[in-house]
Amino acid sequence: MNLKYIYKIINKEDLKKAKSSKVYSGSSKDIEDGYIHFSGQEQVEGTLKKHYSDEKNLILLKVETLKLDHLVWEQASDGNFFPHLYSALDLANVVDEYEITLNSDGTHKLPDNF
Repeated sequence: MNLKYIYKIINKEDLKKAKSSKVYSGSSKDIEDGYIHFSGQEQVEGTLKKHYSDEKNLILLKVETLKLDHLVWEQASDGNFFPHLYSALDLANVVDEYEITLNSDGTHKLPDNF
């Protein structure tokens, strides 16, 4: 597990809004839960399958963890540990963005360089 980077799946429109303020406060689900949901690199595909089936216009943010003060790895109901950020995300911590394409069968394709 790489603890230096975590990943956030975000809708393009939400990212555009966040870029105007340089801060991302989370999706409606994040706000409801009280933290921003992230995935480790090896968890991204599973997160896409479970929570984003058939969704278009998605971007994957690669986020450096070193300056995130309120990041906690917590155990989910399936036993896996996921990163949760208990504050807004300063977009200065985003080091890369990847476009996620939607295949005709409703599954997502991550870029080869991910």
